[in-house]
Amino acid sequence: MRILYLHVPMAWLAMGGYVGLAIGSALALVWRHPLADLACRELSPVGAAVTALCLATGSLWGRPMWGTWWVWDARLTSVLVLFFLWLGHAALVRAFDDAERGARMGAILALIGAVNLPVVKFSVDWWNTLHQPASLTRLNAPALHVDILYPLLVCALGFSLAFAAVVLARTRAAVMERRVRALQMAAARRAEAEPRP
Repeated sequence: MRILYLHVPMAWLAMGGYVGLAIGSALALVWRHPLADLACRELSPVGAAVTALCLATGSLWGRPMWGTWWVWDARLTSVLVLFFLWLGHAALVRAFDDAERGARMGAILALIGAVNLPVVKFSVDWWNTLHQPASLTRLNAPALHVDILYPLLVCALGFSLAFAAVVLARTRAAVMERRVRALQMAAARRAEAEPRP
């Protein structure tokens, strides 16, 4: 039962993080903002790690509930596709020598992959699956008792803050790395331009 406090926040972050990736990618494609490209580049490994944790904890949760580690259930399969989208974005933005081209290709993949998000969210409603339906977003009342609900919401908030902190730290480090690289290149150009005795 305790795995619920890790699995559910990881699932929320996997989907919410991908929404952030899609929004950042749209900003990068439309306004060509370099910080949006950089943030998306640093977001994708963190999102992939969170989605991997979601799949692993879901498997640990599913073993005693369903009697197997994995089923090709609509929810599980669509989250696995989401994991591959995260990995694909992380690999694609780093695959090109031209960082701008890699960022553009990654942004296109992220926007196309956003089609998978409604499938992840509504798959248990659209198809008869083993995965339980939503417990918190029901119209009448959450299906969870307050003794489970409140700690779950606290865990979700804590993991969300940790996720944001890691992404911001990675983005800040990447900005600093770019600045250092630009200063080194400027110094190298100055050294080449100076007349030699």
